[in-house]
Amino acid sequence: MTQSDSFGFGTQIRKSPYFDATVRWGAQGFSVYNHMYIPRDFGDPEQNFWNLVNTAILCDVAVERQVEITGPDAAKFTQLLTPRDLSKLRVGQCKYVLITNADGGILNDPVLLRLGENHFWLSLADSDILLWAQGVAVHSGLDVTIREPDVSPLQLQGPKSGQIMRVLFGESIMDLRYYWLREVELDGIPLVVSRTGWSSELGYELYLRDSARGDELWEKIMAAGRPFGLQPGHTSTIRRIEGAMLSYHADADIHTNPYELGLDRLVDLDMEADFIGKAALRRIRENGVSRKQVGLRISGEPLRRPNTTFWPVSKDGSTIGKVTSAVYSPRLQQNIALAMVAVAYAHIGAGVEVSMPDGAVQATVVERPFFDPKKKLAAA
Repeated sequence: MTQSDSFGFGTQIRKSPYFDATVRWGAQGFSVYNHMYIPRDFGDPEQNFWNLVNTAILCDVAVERQVEITGPDAAKFTQLLTPRDLSKLRVGQCKYVLITNADGGILNDPVLLRLGENHFWLSLADSDILLWAQGVAVHSGLDVTIREPDVSPLQLQGPKSGQIMRVLFGESIMDLRYYWLREVELDGIPLVVSRTGWSSELGYELYLRDSARGDELWEKIMAAGRPFGLQPGHTSTIRRIEGAMLSYHADADIHTNPYELGLDRLVDLDMEADFIGKAALRRIRENGVSRKQVGLRISGEPLRRPNTTFWPVSKDGSTIGKVTSAVYSPRLQQNIALAMVAVAYAHIGAGVEVSMPDGAVQATVVERPFFDPKKKLAAA
């Protein structure tokens, strides 16, 4: 039995093209995301955070499955799925979008990539949008093909990632702008490279288009990155909460709407094009919301690990919301959290109480993101 065979729940949970490589390079634990294994443990999560913010890490994120939309009506159909105005999205450009249902609830918050005039990818968070899109297409009257292509992304993230990309692809890759993509090859390995990533740091995503070459691609990147201190890693809960990046099923779900999350900029109710949830989102905007997402600084001893349940948030003995994601930030030397609370308590400086497994502690509503609020690092 090989070392990688020791991880397994059966063939219904898929392994990525990089699975064996991540085990060789020290992956000790996995969770399941989009019906696939994702590495979650390369040792100390705090060291993983410092590797990310000081040098660079390589992460297997093949779980970010692609929904490919092609056909003569691909642009019109893609707009139907999202409330963000796509009329100015150019070929080669990416956008962070929301997928909403008829009630305005969020089904997913993917990155949308436009590879051609009638060729789109939705790079997914953890929910079955392939099924949703195929279902919507059935009675849409639009000429589109919806499928999952053979595409598996890696994330190369951190301040040294640009230098590593230069070694891999040459000086021309340095012209790639934030939230743009390019189709390239690396020693014959077909890739799409984008200036995106789930880290709030400078970073790139490399979308492999031939799963048989996953192991080879991983080793080539690690070899190129060795002089720059590149380490194998996993998406950092610490950094993503610092950056107030959403984790679907934790900070957002089908019962959450964009206005509760402060994502009004991703909703254009005035555009001429129709989209699923338009009427519901108009009503929500007119009526207002009863709760909002906030940032919290939680007092007390440093959290030993992220929360695994939703911790109640209360005021004067009454429950007013819940903590959705919490972690200790060694850089900020604070316990920080994202929470959903009643609007009456969603103002900066509000004092609340958080009920954690070891008891109740005081917390204060603060600005989010907690670090680099203008995303200057990622866009640099």
